[in-house]
Amino acid sequence: MKKILFICHGNICRSPMAEFVMRDMIDKAGLSDKFEIASAATSTEEIGNSVYPPVKRLLLDHGISCDGKTARQLTKKDYDNYDLLIGMDGANYRNINRICGGDKQNKIHLLMDFTGSPHDVADPWYTRNFNETWNDVNKGCKALLEKLI
Repeated sequence: MKKILFICHGNICRSPMAEFVMRDMIDKAGLSDKFEIASAATSTEEIGNSVYPPVKRLLLDHGISCDGKTARQLTKKDYDNYDLLIGMDGANYRNINRICGGDKQNKIHLLMDFTGSPHDVADPWYTRNFNETWNDVNKGCKALLEKLI
């Protein structure tokens, strides 16, 4: 079983979007028994909070539920528990490495690095452009899934 942890700053926008989009793609491909997907934050700011309402609505508009998801913080132990730790931007990447104590096993990556156009996934908390984030997350998750199957 391949275990993937998506990570962003607060775990209320980008990383839960990636978590539930990837789960949906995996379910539709009939591969649910081959993957474990979760998400976490690099900060403590949103711990225990639900997915940000505009993200929750966008997911629901696409038939994807994120009910029950609350933000949690990445821990050093996650490095051992997951095969891939996928950040959304350069700041996430640096913080994941700091929290995990480095990347000796080459597990830490950025989502868009799996596509033909590597770049940061814009944070909709600041940009307010949830559709741009949706498009990036879908493109990144599709490219990651294609690499893994």
